[in-house]
Amino acid sequence: MARTPLIAGNWKLNLDHLEATHTVQKLAWLLRDAKHDFNEVEVAVLPSFTSLRSVQTLVDADKLDIKYGAQDISANVSGAFTGEVAGSQLAKLGCDYVAVGHSERREHHRESNELLAAKVGAAFDNGIVPILCVGEGLDVRKEGKQVEFTLAQIDGALEGLDAERAKQIVIAYEPVWAIGTGEVATPEDAQEVCGAIRGRLTELYSAELADGVRVLYGGSVKSSNIASIMDKPDVDGALVGGASLDPDEFAKIARFRAHQVGL
Repeated sequence: MARTPLIAGNWKLNLDHLEATHTVQKLAWLLRDAKHDFNEVEVAVLPSFTSLRSVQTLVDADKLDIKYGAQDISANVSGAFTGEVAGSQLAKLGCDYVAVGHSERREHHRESNELLAAKVGAAFDNGIVPILCVGEGLDVRKEGKQVEFTLAQIDGALEGLDAERAKQIVIAYEPVWAIGTGEVATPEDAQEVCGAIRGRLTELYSAELADGVRVLYGGSVKSSNIASIMDKPDVDGALVGGASLDPDEFAKIARFRAHQVGL
């Protein structure tokens, strides 16, 4: 099954709403100038909550093909949950995607697999596709247990998720030791775990379903390494961190197929 690659930029705690607008405008201009085919390679940005309305307004007004989403979602529908943002609120802003279970959320907010399963459900309840983030720390990698560890995260976060929803999910493999460190997993490292993730989806659901799910790689992705990573059969895109804040660099990453010539 042909899977449309997804290049998604996680802006984390960066860019105010004005900077977000300028960044999306420049990114759209660069991709349009390069005659980028969004049907061949999908491009998305994940701004902070305060920038979502500005990005929505720009995308709608200029009829941009760039998708957008949020960096987190509440497992709660409404109520006394100060500081949280509900799926219904994100849906009203037209969000296509939402990141769930990023390693920084797992670490700093102690998010459990049980909570993440609820967040995955909340996203689907509101018509938003969750980008489920999984991946191991350096200690696990050194023990050689990266596959076992990551698949346990998959099992926990997908607990109770039916096939109709599971076939729509996006999974992002992000080895924690490679996020923001300048270190990057080799293409072979990425393929090992991404392939194992697809294998687990086959076990949990079916080979047909697994073959349609997009599995991304994240962790110090840049234009100089994206082509070799994307050359692997089970890598369907990238969740890009710091490099997505630079429209020129992010546009080059989105145009990874131009770099694959000669690989």
